[in-house]
Amino acid sequence: MNDRVYIYTDGACRGNPGPGGWGALLQYKNKEIELFGGELDTTNNRMELMAAIRALEALKHSCLVTITTDSLYVLKGISEWLPTWIRKGWKTASKAPVKNADLWRLLAAAQDKHQVEWRWIKGHAGHPENERADRLANRGIDELLLSTQKQPYASDRT
Repeated sequence: MNDRVYIYTDGACRGNPGPGGWGALLQYKNKEIELFGGELDTTNNRMELMAAIRALEALKHSCLVTITTDSLYVLKGISEWLPTWIRKGWKTASKAPVKNADLWRLLAAAQDKHQVEWRWIKGHAGHPENERADRLANRGIDELLLSTQKQPYASDRT
């Protein structure tokens, strides 16, 4: 496990909830891979999580990974809150169910295959890779919305 991969992730939502997108930029040696996707009815936090999940799932073998996110929700969740949630049966300190537990479980499983270092960076502050991840997340929304628009029927055309 000596391959080092750098991942930059972001999520976006137009309305919260609303149509959302996630984006990830993966850098390995001299290669870059851009990933993105979207969901019609989601939240920004879910898209932030999905970006990290999909990026880690895209790796074909165990790697040393540095993930940079602008989401304190993701950073604190994975590095501080997750062990307690698991120990308490996916309940918060107030005994409420953990929000987005389905995605937290996926992220924990995806992370377990790698040695991951998590980093936080302020969003929309000019960090080039974070800005690219943001554009990818918005592209995920744009392409989702384009693909779900009603296609005209032959009888609708004049």
